[in-house]
Amino acid sequence: MTKRTAHRLDWVPPGRVVSMRPAGEWWDAVRVPRAIGLSVLGRLGDDTGAVIEDPGGSLFYWLVPTGHAVAWEFHPAAQVQVLGETAHVAVPGPQRTAGPQWRVPPTRGRCLTDASQLRVALEAAVSAALGPREIAGERAS
Repeated sequence: MTKRTAHRLDWVPPGRVVSMRPAGEWWDAVRVPRAIGLSVLGRLGDDTGAVIEDPGGSLFYWLVPTGHAVAWEFHPAAQVQVLGETAHVAVPGPQRTAGPQWRVPPTRGRCLTDASQLRVALEAAVSAALGPREIAGERAS
């Protein structure tokens, strides 16, 4: 499959429509529980890219460059999941105001979040929310 550029925004459906889009084609998505996601938004500030909010599932989805987050691992209690080529994401149109909608809408200048900045913000938010956790016998923060 040929990767496409996310900045063209041709993957955003029109109006109030929600369409399933394959992760791994224009971007990968990082799914985060809302409580941790709010902390991540605060930590990233203006450095965040587009963010989809799914109020029904209490989830946020950050869009990152394809392949940049594939090896990420967080404690299972954090419920953070990277969605790549085998997943689809419900992507809302720009006028959507119920169900899946844009918390931070994409623009040509503000689309994907820098994966390394998101990782740092996620690690800090997860640590603040869950405290230190044991992972595979090693102490994790």
